[in-house]
Amino acid sequence: MRVFGIILLALAGASVLAWAIRPAPAPPGVTPLVWVSDDNPARRGHIEQFNRLHPDLQLRLDPDNGGMEKVIVQSLAGVGPDLFDCYGPQQLASYVKAGIAWDVTAELQALGVDPRQDTWEAVHPHVFYEGRAYGFPANVSVDVLWFNKDVFDRLGVPYPTNRPWTWEEFIPLAQKLTVREDNGRIRHFGLCFDTWVWKLFLHQWGGRVYSPDGTRCTLDSPEAIAAMQFTQDLIYRYKVMPSPADEEALAQQGGWGSTSIKFLGSGRIATAIGGRWWLCTLRDYKGLRLGAVEMPHGPIRRFWGYGKSTLVNRNSPRRKEALEFLRYMTGLPYNRLINQQADGLAPMIRHCGDETLANPQFPQEDYHAVFRDVMPLGAPEQISPFVNAAAAERIISIQLDLVRRNAKSAADAMRSAAEEVNEEIAKTLRRNPSLRRQYERLTAKAIPTPMTGTEGGGRP
Repeated sequence: MRVFGIILLALAGASVLAWAIRPAPAPPGVTPLVWVSDDNPARRGHIEQFNRLHPDLQLRLDPDNGGMEKVIVQSLAGVGPDLFDCYGPQQLASYVKAGIAWDVTAELQALGVDPRQDTWEAVHPHVFYEGRAYGFPANVSVDVLWFNKDVFDRLGVPYPTNRPWTWEEFIPLAQKLTVREDNGRIRHFGLCFDTWVWKLFLHQWGGRVYSPDGTRCTLDSPEAIAAMQFTQDLIYRYKVMPSPADEEALAQQGGWGSTSIKFLGSGRIATAIGGRWWLCTLRDYKGLRLGAVEMPHGPIRRFWGYGKSTLVNRNSPRRKEALEFLRYMTGLPYNRLINQQADGLAPMIRHCGDETLANPQFPQEDYHAVFRDVMPLGAPEQISPFVNAAAAERIISIQLDLVRRNAKSAADAMRSAAEEVNEEIAKTLRRNPSLRRQYERLTAKAIPTPMTGTEGGGRP
């Protein structure tokens, strides 16, 4: 009985705490709206500005229910948010198929907004599904080459200029910037980028993750293999980039994290590939002197574009009011705020002029135009409707990690990745008759039925 009493008291205490910290109810005549997004401090600025411009609405952030499954389950149960963010075309497809993403094509047209013409192409897959608009782009990004001016100055190396240039031109510069101590310990590498940047190289070498119709993973193509071979060569042939072991050693030497942002900010890396959103963190480094130019390109001058969108819950009783947030996202106040915060680049092309990009609080930042100028070169995300995106990403990430660790050749790793992702496609098609019919219409090829009850074509 004593245990039950303690549990009862704990539950009562938790209830009192939850009651005490619950959001205050909206004032009379004001409609509350809930937005599921990440807890980036920039979101507070978006909310404060929106509420100030819309005194009849009260938007608040819910950062704790951002998982796709949570959003879908809660929305189907009638207790979901009014607005929620979408972090990729695969998520968009899931939200639409679940019946919780509101088709706002007609509503945007009534507002005089044409997302295909008014926003950057790189983020269109986050908004459009089968030709219809579900939401609006929140921000967008194409990576550039950041550089730490202090590292260049210490070595007496001139800063790179903003122009189209190739990796062949960049590698000698990166080798000059890669310096080791007499004892062999690294002082700083010439280049660094995070693991997800592999898609950038894929585009530059003309490779694809999937065939244009999405029916097959094509990472085993010569172009994809060549792209991943180059990323491996940057580490082990040209020795201008840290290996995973080097990254661990750098972290131990400097006592700081292992992300490219922190490497660049701490002066352990001379240059790094990253987006404008990095400034949300890099501005916190006191005295850091940065530059940014268009990154080098491979056989094709093409980059990878990414971003996110915001959708309206189709089941929300306040969806008409929530539409006001999408209207807000099309206007100058929101787009200027995105640009001032450096939370990527604003979605509306016409609101990305020089006057909205520069932030008077940071007059030393003289490189914002490069992020806008490379946007037309950003290739959209490639997806397949026939495979779970998370499963495919896990498979590919495992193989790419083996490449980064020099435990497997790029050719073998990409062949393994393609084979395993295509096995996942086959599993999906065997489970989903609707997708199977769609696949067979595209390929005129039936999916073989497994000989046993096990998945994977009958393999144990």
